[in-house]
Amino acid sequence: MKFILGSGSPRRKQLLAQIGVVPDEIRAPDIDETPEKGELPRPYCARIARDKAAALTVESGDIVLCADTTVALGRRVLGKPRDRAEAETFLRALSGRRHKVVTAVALRRGDRLWERDVQSIVKMKSLSDEELNAYLDTNDWQGKAGGYGIQGAAAALIPWMSGSFTGIVGLPLAETANLLRAAGYQWKGTAP
Repeated sequence: MKFILGSGSPRRKQLLAQIGVVPDEIRAPDIDETPEKGELPRPYCARIARDKAAALTVESGDIVLCADTTVALGRRVLGKPRDRAEAETFLRALSGRRHKVVTAVALRRGDRLWERDVQSIVKMKSLSDEELNAYLDTNDWQGKAGGYGIQGAAAALIPWMSGSFTGIVGLPLAETANLLRAAGYQWKGTAP
């Protein structure tokens, strides 16, 4: 049995390492992540995690772990910005407001699928043009849902959050550990 992390995110690999889980392989699934018309953030995120898990071809006993994180501003899905201009648009929309960060996890072993999603609430401070441009200049927004990463330079822009910090980063560890146990995966640190 191999444990395969279906993600190109270095953050997910780092988060798993925090609980002593080291993937045997890392493979990023290639799927279309475009939201469907009228799709709400939570179902969107869960669908993308499931689609990623289904997209990888593995041996029947292997475990595949995939996740998706999205920033939800009301009913609007804010994915990874395509460029600096879109990152600026996202951050201006989030400035001074609370928003949700949803991370969905899908774990597949053979024909079985275990799923969980976690929602957290984040408040971004009101950003001045100077703060916004200084953050954009770091390029830390690249590859991050909503155009920011709470674990990086944007930490200075987030005065308050409620929920799973690791979920906001990209993989809720408590929930992920429970899914791994449910699938029969054992690792150092697993309770007997």
